[in-house]
Amino acid sequence: MENINPIINKVASSDLITLDLEEFYPSGEIVVFDLKDFLFKGLVLKEKDFREALKIFNWEQYRNKNVAITCSVDAIVPIWAFMLVAVNLDGIANYYRFGTEIELLTDIFFQNLNKMNVEDYRNKKLLVKGCSDKEVPASVYVEVGRLLLPVVKSLMYGEACSNVPLMKRK
Repeated sequence: MENINPIINKVASSDLITLDLEEFYPSGEIVVFDLKDFLFKGLVLKEKDFREALKIFNWEQYRNKNVAITCSVDAIVPIWAFMLVAVNLDGIANYYRFGTEIELLTDIFFQNLNKMNVEDYRNKKLLVKGCSDKEVPASVYVEVGRLLLPVVKSLMYGEACSNVPLMKRK
């Protein structure tokens, strides 16, 4: 009778830590407040008309949401107009900022990453999971690397069974 060696799952028995960036995904819906809808002839913002429109606007639709404040058309929009939108969102929206939807998503990701205790990864072999069900911007992968490179023993990207080594300390 032959000696049969048991199959050993090297991935499961390794000291590799997998970091799934989806765990840092912003909670709450992300929406856009676009000033283009308040422009006169799609070109310019008229202060009096804008203020009146904001007074009757349904701000409750932004309750507990993350809001990107932007103007998607090339128009003459004074800076105070974006600030006035922020004033109206304050206390209603979960979070708001000027910029695109992807900039807002990235900003909240960065905030969540900065709450991570990097010391938990000191001298560890870290794999940053590559596949996700939700969109994770490339800038978030770069940021997690920036935060963890000073402490990790090695950094890899991908999946445990198929990864790309990025850095290894001797």
